[in-house]
Amino acid sequence: MQRGGRERLSRLRKSLGDFLREIQGVFEILTDHHAMVKGSVYEIQRRCGKPTCACATGKLHASLVLSWSENGHTRLKSVPSERVGQLKELTGHYQRFRKARARLVQIQKKMLDVIHRLEDARRQEP
Repeated sequence: MQRGGRERLSRLRKSLGDFLREIQGVFEILTDHHAMVKGSVYEIQRRCGKPTCACATGKLHASLVLSWSENGHTRLKSVPSERVGQLKELTGHYQRFRKARARLVQIQKKMLDVIHRLEDARRQEP
């Protein structure tokens, strides 16, 4: 094998090792023991519908809600003020999990590309 071929193989092997190390970090997130709640917590501004209320003239009511998707529909649930901190933490765990899962898929695609290139570089004609 030519020197350039060995260097190319070395770089490809190094790439696989880098991906493996990154997967280990992603794996820690995916397998931790934190409880999760799907969605996110945020404040919405709304009108109540009463014609004599201040919201009818523009001063909208603010409320905190948990928002999530279910069967293709966005769902909202009011959040009591005493649960805001807890729900923000739980939804944060969920969002972190989903990002790690998406990153794992990206890494796997890149690894397969490197593996194909490794195979091509190592294969000899019969």
